[in-house]
Amino acid sequence: MTFEDLKVTRQYLNVLEEMGISEPTEIQCKAIPRIRAGQDVIGIAQTGTGKTLAFLLPLMAMLSHAQGKGPRCIILTPAKELALQIARVAAELAGASDLRVQVVYGGVGHRAQQESLEEGCDLIVATPGRFMELYLRQAFDIKGIQHLVLDEADRLMDLGFMPQLRKLLEVLPVKRQNLLFSATYPPKTEEMAGEFLLWPTRVEASPQSTAVDIIEQSGIKAPNFGTKLNLLEALIRDGDIPEQALLFVREKDQAERIGQRIAQAITSSVRTLHANKGQNSRINAMDAFKAGELRFLVATDVASRGIDVPRLDMVINVTVPKDPHDYIHRIGRTGRAKRKGRALTLVDPSEMAALKRVEGLLGAPLMLTPLPEGVEEVPTPKWEAQAMARAVDREKRKADPTFKGAFHEKKRKPSSGKGRSGRHKGRR
Repeated sequence: MTFEDLKVTRQYLNVLEEMGISEPTEIQCKAIPRIRAGQDVIGIAQTGTGKTLAFLLPLMAMLSHAQGKGPRCIILTPAKELALQIARVAAELAGASDLRVQVVYGGVGHRAQQESLEEGCDLIVATPGRFMELYLRQAFDIKGIQHLVLDEADRLMDLGFMPQLRKLLEVLPVKRQNLLFSATYPPKTEEMAGEFLLWPTRVEASPQSTAVDIIEQSGIKAPNFGTKLNLLEALIRDGDIPEQALLFVREKDQAERIGQRIAQAITSSVRTLHANKGQNSRINAMDAFKAGELRFLVATDVASRGIDVPRLDMVINVTVPKDPHDYIHRIGRTGRAKRKGRALTLVDPSEMAALKRVEGLLGAPLMLTPLPEGVEEVPTPKWEAQAMARAVDREKRKADPTFKGAFHEKKRKPSSGKGRSGRHKGRR
């Protein structure tokens, strides 16, 4: 099937040609006709398979041309970076028409965004909180909204956005088309989606939550975070990590430790990306990384979804994510647009349960190798050993609610009967 077969108009065919896109992907072939037909659609496809164009192409064709001042289409995303990326693609497509695209997100002042919206727009890409804030400030009229898109719908519903989304539903026009897109779609999210869609059509381009086949996945065992730092340095020095790599961790302080280690020992071409970073800092770091000006980007899961770095060769999970779906999104930053990619995961003993959940989602075990010779294994600090023990306890308690934990036996022993008797006599 070609884009012509999907009835993509000539103006957008020319833009796709300029973007270097000649053939539609599976999700685009399945979703575009149904969206054009006005159906509510749930779209599930592996990351990097063209979900953004799968909904933008038909929606912008239906919007056709600039009309009125208020928006007719809203695209909601869980992250600012993803909102910016979608808006860039939409703006590129809109260059072939007079459609007006605006992007709004938190972390920056609202005044400039409000003034832009008041000038008129046809399509808004937004994070939910900022969208509701600007609506309450009467920055735009929502009576003309005909299309609502929830991109990365599982994350929107899982990150505490449900109250905001419910408030949004109360004010949006009842007659509208609803689209939900994501790489993963767990049962809980499917149940919650019943609040948004009426008789939806489900299109799935590949088995749900599977990793892209062209991504080579492997893992290395390490006893603690300090040893992982030594391992990273050794891999970079030995040339086992390519010129550009995206590193993921669970926590902000872990990202900073890795960034400092790489900057001190290897290269200054490294930046960190997490929630404590200012909005401009996050945008500049991502833009530099996507442009190839930055060799290493160390991020928490704020960057794992929807970020398109077309020529990224490798993703490194320095820590295993607690949610196995986050693993799919992390490694999906490589192997995009049919390019080969590598994903390496470093695993300590406290992360084995999380790894098992990842393997259950993948449907196959991850090949783990021991720590390579020559990598210094550092002693585990007391605070880290305790944190790891507690993490193991939590996992065991999930599996067995009667499990009392490694720290249970260390509780203070009760006083002897003689001591208690003496105290009672004293109180009398």
